[in-house]
Amino acid sequence: MANEGIADAVNALEPELVKFIRLLVRTPSLPNEEHAVQQQIAARLRTMGMTVDEVPTDFAALRAHAAFNDDGFAPTGRLNIVGRWCGSGAARGRGSLILNGHVDVVAPGNLTQWNDPPWSGLLRDGRIYGRGSCDMKAGLAAGIFALAALQRAGLQPAHDVLLQSVIGEESGGAGTLTTIVQGYRADAAIVLEPTGLQLCPVQSGALTFRLRVGGCAAHAALRSHGVSAIEKFVLLLAAVQRLEAERHAGFANPLYDEPRYAAPISIGTVRAGAWHSTVAEELLAEGRMGVFPGETPAQARAALQIAIAQAAAADDWLRTHPPQVEWFEGQFESGATPIDHPLLKALQAAHQAALGVPAAMRAVTYGSDLRLFTNHAHIPAVLYGPGDVTLAHAANESIAVGEVLHAVHVLALFVADWCGATRT
Repeated sequence: MANEGIADAVNALEPELVKFIRLLVRTPSLPNEEHAVQQQIAARLRTMGMTVDEVPTDFAALRAHAAFNDDGFAPTGRLNIVGRWCGSGAARGRGSLILNGHVDVVAPGNLTQWNDPPWSGLLRDGRIYGRGSCDMKAGLAAGIFALAALQRAGLQPAHDVLLQSVIGEESGGAGTLTTIVQGYRADAAIVLEPTGLQLCPVQSGALTFRLRVGGCAAHAALRSHGVSAIEKFVLLLAAVQRLEAERHAGFANPLYDEPRYAAPISIGTVRAGAWHSTVAEELLAEGRMGVFPGETPAQARAALQIAIAQAAAADDWLRTHPPQVEWFEGQFESGATPIDHPLLKALQAAHQAALGVPAAMRAVTYGSDLRLFTNHAHIPAVLYGPGDVTLAHAANESIAVGEVLHAVHVLALFVADWCGATRT
């Protein structure tokens, strides 16, 4: 593995790296507002001599695709940036590579929970603070600066390296799906999500659902004359909880920290009734259902619908007034790369060479763009990047500069090995 000069190059780039991450964090990039930060990414890639494509997100072209999720935001002006570092063509290395990251971030939420403004990009005690710092602008910057470190060390890959900065990951993956539909391909992909520098080749899926439960309104003083949709929902909630337990009873995968929660089912919102003194005649609940690795969304949907139908059949009211299950918004498949794939072996070797310790390998229970690469582009992919995912989407989100530097070093060594770097 070519390591000469790479560590020195990484260390020399630290001030510039920190400055760039802070710039990205100070540039808000909520869904449909990613344009400014994408122009900053594109400008950086151009200064590195990479060819840069600005790829618009065309929902009309995506809508018929099996993996499309309409995030409800207008696609106009939502650009994906694809930088290409062309390989030398030398007969070295294993193949081409995609480094992928998203620039869209979730809203800051309650500002009173933040110690500093969420778009501050504040540097304090070796950490950069602000929305998107951890998830995942620092990871994206790590990918960019890994390539910059190779350039500084006088190395060029034999095979092409594509740096993809995409939109829409938080709300369905329209950005990465756009690059796939537009034909961008490589022999492997690293999605630079905050994994704490753990190798994550497996992700659960996630399906958003809505449950409509009907009742019969009556004056609260005559409660027995009506049927409470809330009370009927309680019966259905118990059925959902039983289903979750039953589905996990036969599941085992050592990559999951808690296999019994590999594909959890959770109710996130409940809205019912119109007046405090009226028996609730309707309830609307929305939730999220996990999808196991190897399970299709259709199989997961069927399991929930059967459980709801069976619970309804056991109740006199629900038997004749069946609840309705609807599927909407995010419908994310699970995704996986075999743990013995050369991609994982090479990344593990780079991690060991850079940091002196082996990387842990685990599965994640959240959805990501990994599934789009493995399931629809047929590209082996792994999640790997700096940051603690428990800080993502939270107040006072932050990233440790030291961990980002570790990521840059590992990624630079990996690119040098996988893509066959040679001296320029």
